[in-house]
Amino acid sequence: MDIHTLELLEFDRVRALVAARAACSLGKSGAMRLEPSTDPGEIHDRQSLTTEMVEAIRAGLKPAFGGLRDIRTLVRRAQIGAALEAEELAETGETLRAIGEIDRWLNRIGDQFPRLGGLRQGVGEFSGLVSAIDGCLDARAKVIDTASRRLSAIRREIGQVEERIQETLRHLLRSSEVRRALRYPNFTMVGHHYVLPVSKDHRGEVEGSVLRTSASNETVYIEPRAIGEKSAQLSFLRARETKEIRRILRWLSAQVGLVAESLLATLETMAELDLIHARARLAIDYRMSPPRFNTEGRLVLRSARHPLLEALFRNDPAIVRPSEGPDPESPPPISPPAPAGEPRTVVPIDVNLGLRFHLLVITGPNTGGKTVAIKTVGLLAIMAQSGLHVPAAEGSDFPVFDDVLADIGDEQSLEQSLSTFSSHVRRISEILGKATERSLVLLDEMGAGTDPADGAALGRAILDELSAIGSRAIVTTHIGDLKTYALSTPGAENAAVEFDDETLQPRYRIQIGDIGQSNALKIARHLKLAEHVIARAETYRAQRSVGEIPELEILQRMRREAESAREQALQAQAEAERTREALNRRLADLQDETRQAESITEARARLQPGDRVVVPRLGYDRPGRLVKIDPRKKTAVVAIGHVTWDVSVDEIIPQSIRTPAPAGSMRAPRPTVPLDEFDAE
Repeated sequence: MDIHTLELLEFDRVRALVAARAACSLGKSGAMRLEPSTDPGEIHDRQSLTTEMVEAIRAGLKPAFGGLRDIRTLVRRAQIGAALEAEELAETGETLRAIGEIDRWLNRIGDQFPRLGGLRQGVGEFSGLVSAIDGCLDARAKVIDTASRRLSAIRREIGQVEERIQETLRHLLRSSEVRRALRYPNFTMVGHHYVLPVSKDHRGEVEGSVLRTSASNETVYIEPRAIGEKSAQLSFLRARETKEIRRILRWLSAQVGLVAESLLATLETMAELDLIHARARLAIDYRMSPPRFNTEGRLVLRSARHPLLEALFRNDPAIVRPSEGPDPESPPPISPPAPAGEPRTVVPIDVNLGLRFHLLVITGPNTGGKTVAIKTVGLLAIMAQSGLHVPAAEGSDFPVFDDVLADIGDEQSLEQSLSTFSSHVRRISEILGKATERSLVLLDEMGAGTDPADGAALGRAILDELSAIGSRAIVTTHIGDLKTYALSTPGAENAAVEFDDETLQPRYRIQIGDIGQSNALKIARHLKLAEHVIARAETYRAQRSVGEIPELEILQRMRREAESAREQALQAQAEAERTREALNRRLADLQDETRQAESITEARARLQPGDRVVVPRLGYDRPGRLVKIDPRKKTAVVAIGHVTWDVSVDEIIPQSIRTPAPAGSMRAPRPTVPLDEFDAE
């Protein structure tokens, strides 16, 4: 997809809206890399997953991402043999537990949401690694005593030595000579050494090694000679403890390395699921609907809204910093002024291409919403092909575009010494070179920036080229000669942005079939320009209007009436299609229910004592054993645990016909080298 168009339409800000709704950095990074696809199959899969996640969230089946972290860097380090720190292994264990929770969630919702459930095939089994980490580390990422027999023995010996040291120190503290030399009557620790806090004036009264002095130099911390040998023994044991902890951490890191390939693939699945969840949350937050796709080149937008302008009006923190907001100096042209105290809202637009015309020329006054309209069309097309729902009414229809090509705004190039007009021409040249009959082309203010006659001639030639290519195209213009282009060109149509002649305020809606007027003289009169200047301008305009098509207003009215009739017919057709789809779904559900009932009836006829069965009213999670069955009375006795139940045969579902949940296809190997046999060196 054309990178320059993505920048012009600010698709990176849509990515930011998605990223803000991701649960962790896995989904955030995926959101910021989101790109539109041109593969219809891939687009369909993305949209289906987004739709299922929206339905799951609305049904109260939201996935739990708590504890999930992006540990791919840690896993890759373990994969090449590096030793991870205890905190890193604890983070890995927390992530693996989160993966287990999500795996169980996918299993639970798989029958109701099969595409989401299918993601479970990419989730590995890591219970062995979780048990290994939990067996070695506590909740604070400290290696526990029972991590290995060797560590347990070392720490037991450390405790015994410390007890002997403390007993010796307590004996010293009972001496009046020693107590007189202390700053306070207790021993303390400097690093891993036991010391006595001795006043500097009594330094010579306590034999031992000075390990530290206080900041005020009033206290010296002395390790008494009486515990010197035991302290050396303690240091030796602590060195052994450190070495054993390092061995345990290397062993755990090796276990992570053993499952690295499966774990990395699983984390990619978690990233995809988090991104799907973020897309669904955005769809719910902004009242979006799933787009429909067709192969006939139809683009039909119903009540379409520009998502970024709506985000600005909402002050969405994803794209508006707390200290910022919509620029009061130049508010975006999107809605009429709201009454005091009421929030501004985005005015939705209706646009279509590819039904009876594939080229739309939009005209109208400045600040009327022409640029916003074409940006809305382009951005929604890109969102739809990125797997995002779109801020438009249900029934909005899209083709799959091979490219979206736009030329919008004033783009002077100081580096290349190009004027605005030159930059536009160069960009349009690139667009015409790339465009195909499956492309969407958006050109803003075509023909502007040069002599009106030359601009009109060039504009007509460009429109002719787009018409010959067959691209779906929307252009905006102020040039009067281009307003009549659609009247004489098959496959082209005019449109105008609504304008209130009384208040001289834009209404921002698009009227297909109308030709927009600039209303420059009316606006000038409203702004108190001298009346004699306006009168002279009207005279000049009347002179230039000689020779214009007199039937223009009649043609416009006829086009509006035809467009209205077509719109009503399309709405009726869409409603009929929705009704037919609903009936087909209901018929399929009834057929599935009938087949299921027949399978259960056949299985009940084959029941024998000893078969495993389920009685739904007693709970699907409590399978039982058939003790006795009486086909004549249609009764049975079922044992569940130590209790037997008299039930009707019609209540029994043979467990043999229940479809087991699909097992993940990526099961990770269990640790292969026991810890006590592992050599860190």
